[in-house]
This record gives sequence, C-alpha cells and structure tokens, in this order.
Amino acid sequence: MIQLAQGNIVEQDLDAIVNAANSTLLGGGGVDGAIHRAAGPELLEECRTLGGCPTGEARITAGYRLPARHVIHTVGPVWYGGSRGERDLLRSCYIKSLDLAAEHGLASVAFPSISTGAYGYPIESASAVAITTVKQWLEDPRSVTLVRLVCFSEEDYEVYEGLVSGE
Repeated sequence: MIQLAQGNIVEQDLDAIVNAANSTLLGGGGVDGAIHRAAGPELLEECRTLGGCPTGEARITAGYRLPARHVIHTVGPVWYGGSRGERDLLRSCYIKSLDLAAEHGLASVAFPSISTGAYGYPIESASAVAITTVKQWLEDPRSVTLVRLVCFSEEDYEVYEGLVSGE
C-alpha cells in the first residue's frame, strides 16, 4: 500500500524513515540535516562507522530520538539534465532502501522526495520514478506492506497526488 502525506518526515512514526543523504552520511542540509538534528548526536556517531554510501545505494541505522525505529540512508543523484543515468540511480535508491527494509523485517517505510532539493532533480520526473518504482517493488509480497511518500511542501504533494490519482 502506498500513502501520500504532506509534512515533516522526522515526525513519521513508522518502522523506518528514509534519509536523502549525501555520500558521507555525516549530515547536511534539507532532509538530511533535519533528520540528524531530530535523531540526536548518536545518529552521527553511528553514521561515522559506515564509511559513507555511494549514489544509488542505501545503509541502515537506528532511529535514536526519532519516532521511527530506523533510518535508511540513501544517496540520490545530482541532476545533470538526465544524461548521466540519473533515472536509474534514483530508481536504485528506492529499490535498495526497500530491499534493506525487507532484509530487516520492517513493515512500514516513509520516503522523502529524493534528490528534488539541493540536487536539482525535477519534481515531476522524480515523483514519477518514485511512484512507479515503489508500486513495482510492492507487487512481490515481502515484509514491507506500507510505503508513505512524505512531501514537505504543498506544491510537491500536489505533484505526487496527481500522479497517484492518475490525473
């Protein structure tokens, strides 16, 4: 099942939230910074032990002070106009994150809009990749039964909503 929500991903009380991280996993701006601030310094300490994460891959940590029990960190692609494999890398972020959640027996995961902030991926294209990839992944029965796509802005929510409802 896919749900849409508008709000702050750090407030999601699910098994895991996904962090749109940079490759160091050591915090940054946007979603990454908000998650690190809300989770507390223990998250940074654990992330330091992971050795970073390449674009399109995912890593998992505890959620610490967040309502979510886990944080799945994934590194989305920087948008270069679509000529450098950005779509495949973005798709991989969703698949690897969901695979990791399933490996850990998690049932519910919340995603932000990966790569659409500072990395410049156009929201219309990114949301289409997100929704299509998640729907396809959920076709095979696994532990993950709920994926919530959390949009921070009303504008982003409306883009996602239009795609989910088929408008």
